[in-house]
Amino acid sequence: MTLECGGRAPARWCGKAGIIADPKTEGKAVDGQCFKPGNARNNTMTTHHLQTPLDLPDILRLRAGDLVYLDGTVVTARDRAHKRILQRSETPFDSDGAVIYHCGPVMRDADGSWQVVAAGPTTSARMDSHTGELLKRFNVRAIIGKGGMSMSVADAMLNRCVYLAAVGGCAVVAANHIIVQDVHWLDLGMAEAVWVLDVHDFGPLIVGIDAHGRNLFDEVKSRAQQRLSAMF
Repeated sequence: MTLECGGRAPARWCGKAGIIADPKTEGKAVDGQCFKPGNARNNTMTTHHLQTPLDLPDILRLRAGDLVYLDGTVVTARDRAHKRILQRSETPFDSDGAVIYHCGPVMRDADGSWQVVAAGPTTSARMDSHTGELLKRFNVRAIIGKGGMSMSVADAMLNRCVYLAAVGGCAVVAANHIIVQDVHWLDLGMAEAVWVLDVHDFGPLIVGIDAHGRNLFDEVKSRAQQRLSAMF
């Protein structure tokens, strides 16, 4: 299920800074360029409220630069969890339409139940070597993380998956949108275990890599290299 709205969306986690352009500079020349948020192709941004598990139409309607808020089940997985999943060729959670969160949460055991203390994104590049194969074997539809992923992973996402960039530095605030459903593989340690989370209004998440081949991280890197070349 998807609820969409055009234009600017409220930033739930961190306010405007780093999420949406300052009204004083939006649409004006900044460093020689006119900055507008959202999809650079048409200067519009769509906000999507999605319910997990995600289906393919959910993914294909997303465009790089859009904002996403999630409700439903999200599972965490880091380096060691990815490695074990591929070794066993099975997941301890339902992978059909799954959303994987690159996150090593801090949890508190409160009278036999787990409470989330902090749950911010970790650097996704560490999972580059495992993600392509993971996407081939399982119907994972979205990955949440920080910093983007490799070109080979972006290629593997074509027509099947998106990368959602979460905001770093908001781990405690993000925890307010999460309830723990279950946990698997605690033998890997708290940070590396697979946590099954129930999230509500979880975002904003920025579509950094869409299922159509557009990669905001590569675009920013390319522009930076062009400016650097022009300077020197």
